[in-house]
Amino acid sequence: MTPTRRCFLTTVTAALAAPAILRTTRAYAANPVLRVGHVSPRTGPLAGFAEADDYILEAVNAKFSAGIENNGKRWQIEVISKDSQSNPNRAAEVASELILSDEVDLIVAASTPDTVNPVADQAELNEVPCITTDCPWQPYYFGRGATPDQGFDYTYHFFWGLEDVIAAFLDMWGQTGVAKTVGGLFPNDADGNAWGDAEMGLPKPLAAAGYDLIDPGRYQPMSDDFSNQINAFKEAGCQIVTGNMIPPDFGTFWSQAAQQGFQPKIVTIGKALLFPSVIEALGERGIGLSSEVWWSPHHPFASSLTAASAADLAHGYTQATGRPWTQPIGFKHALFEVVADVVARSEDPQDYEANLAAIRSTDMNTIVGPVNFSAGPVKNVTKTPLVAGQWQKDGDGIALEIVANGAAPVIPTTAKLAELA
Repeated sequence: MTPTRRCFLTTVTAALAAPAILRTTRAYAANPVLRVGHVSPRTGPLAGFAEADDYILEAVNAKFSAGIENNGKRWQIEVISKDSQSNPNRAAEVASELILSDEVDLIVAASTPDTVNPVADQAELNEVPCITTDCPWQPYYFGRGATPDQGFDYTYHFFWGLEDVIAAFLDMWGQTGVAKTVGGLFPNDADGNAWGDAEMGLPKPLAAAGYDLIDPGRYQPMSDDFSNQINAFKEAGCQIVTGNMIPPDFGTFWSQAAQQGFQPKIVTIGKALLFPSVIEALGERGIGLSSEVWWSPHHPFASSLTAASAADLAHGYTQATGRPWTQPIGFKHALFEVVADVVARSEDPQDYEANLAAIRSTDMNTIVGPVNFSAGPVKNVTKTPLVAGQWQKDGDGIALEIVANGAAPVIPTTAKLAELA
C-alpha cells in the first residue's frame, strides 16, 4: 500500500525528533507561514483556463503579504504554484510533489476534470485539505467514484453542475424558432462522457424539453477528422450543435463544417468557446457562437478579500495585460478568497483537521457568488450561478454578451440572442 503523507510524517516523527521540531518551529514562530499549493494548466490545450494566473497570483500575494489574522496572530501565506501541463498524470505528479516535498498545508486546483480530479485524488489519498473549482460538479464527484450517500473526507469543490448548463442552454435556445434537432459533440474524456451520459448528461433533459439529440458517439480528443459527426448532423437536419470540447477540437470541427457545407443556426459549446483568444482566432466565423457564462464583469458580486467588484477585477486585468477579461479570472480569485476565509477561521491553520473543519463550515460571499459547503447538492460540493452568453460584435472587437439568465436573474442580460448568419 502506498503510504499517505500522514503515515509518512508519523513514521519519520517516531524515528527522528528533529523533523517534528522543525515543523513545530514553523507553526509557532513569530510570523508563522502557511503553505498553499496551487495547480492549474499553464501550458497545453487547456492553457486558456490559466491565462490570468500570473495576474491573479500577483494580486493575491500582494494582499497576503500583510498576513491573515487568526486568534491575534498574523499568518504569512506562501502560494506554491505548479503547471499541470493540461495532463492528468502530470497534475497528479505535481500535486504529490506539493504534498510530500513542499509539505503544503492546503492545496487548491482549477480548470476541468483533467486537473481538478487528479489533484483532489492525491489530496484525498494523503489526507490534505483541498479546495477546487472550474469543473462541473458531476465529473468531479461521480468521476472520482463518489455516490450520493458517500462523498469524500478531505476534498471540497464549488462550481455549477450539468443541470445548470442544460437549463441555461435550453433557456437560450428557447428564444428562437429553430428546429429542435441538436447535434452532440462529446469527446472521450471525463467532461465529454459526463455531458453525454444517458442518465446524468444532456440526453434526458433535452428529450424532456422536446429536443432530439443526435449523438454519433465519443470522439478522441485532438481528433483531426469530424466528417462522421458532420454527416450525421446534416442527415438529421440539425440546426443546433452543442457539446463540450477543447479549443483545438472545436477549431477543427468548425473549419471542416464550413468546408462540408454544414451551417447550423445555433452553436453552443462548453469549454472551447469560453475564451476571447479562441473567438479571435476564428475571425468572422467566431461571431454568433455561444457558451455558458460562469462569470463576467456584469455579475453583481464583490471580493471578500479585496472588496473589488466583478467589473473592477475584469477591468483591472485588461488594464494590466492589454487582454480581454476571461471567465476563469473570477473563480481563480475566489479560490483564494476561500483560502483566506478558512485560514482566518481555523482553530489552528497548520492542523489538517482544524482546516478541514473550517472548510466544511464555509459560508461566505465571493466574487463568483455564495460559497456554502453545507448547501449541497451533494456532500463536498456547493454550486455557483450560471447563465448563457453569445459572442457578438462590439465596435471593432467582440464581446461575450449575456443573453439568457432564467436560472439566475440576479445576473442581468446584456443583449438578445442572434442566429448565425
